[in-house]
Amino acid sequence: MPSGAGTGTNPIHNKKPKKADKGEEDETDKAFHAKQAADKKAREELAKKAGGKGPLGGGGIKKSGKK
Repeated sequence: MPSGAGTGTNPIHNKKPKKADKGEEDETDKAFHAKQAADKKAREELAKKAGGKGPLGGGGIKKSGKK
């Protein structure tokens, strides 16, 4: 068996795919990114508003106290 067989050392088979250029954005991409930023900001505001209220319900399995 040749040296390096099956170990992925052949450079012909180890080529990485080329990355796409990020320089070009059309109107739909710009609108999508603006919508994503607005949604993120809204989620952060809701998290800040709900943050100081403490635990909700305290449910789960209730224990009777008997052992």
